[in-house]
Amino acid sequence: MLRATEIKRKGEWQGPAADHVVLAYQERHRRRIAMTGQGGLAFLLDLPRAASLKEGDGLVLEDGRLVAVGAAPEPLLEITCRDPEHLTRLAWHLGNRHLPTQISGAALLILDDHVIAEMARGLGADVRPVEAAFEPEGGAYGQADHGHG
Repeated sequence: MLRATEIKRKGEWQGPAADHVVLAYQERHRRRIAMTGQGGLAFLLDLPRAASLKEGDGLVLEDGRLVAVGAAPEPLLEITCRDPEHLTRLAWHLGNRHLPTQISGAALLILDDHVIAEMARGLGADVRPVEAAFEPEGGAYGQADHGHG
């Protein structure tokens, strides 16, 4: 089976992709898995270590072609607050729980979680469901999914 053994980050490659895969957030942290692109190209992702794939990255196939990575829309919660200080407090509570969080202007986006939604509402935030690609912050160590599992 054809293998993809390297990632070219968004902006490091150009031109047409041989195929593309569209993955949800939890599916984009991988080391080794068989994949089939939306155009039918089957390949084995076979990286030296687990890596977080992001929208616009390219997976380099053994024959030099690339498979583009897309971030699939998924159910998220958009959290907004009355002012920047309130938003900062909410961000602290999310970080204290090691939740992957995307900062989007004056809002925080997290994966849909009814318990966290109630916590945020209890702290005075507005919470509304949205459907979007999830690209959380990478964190101090450059990786978004570093939580305790």
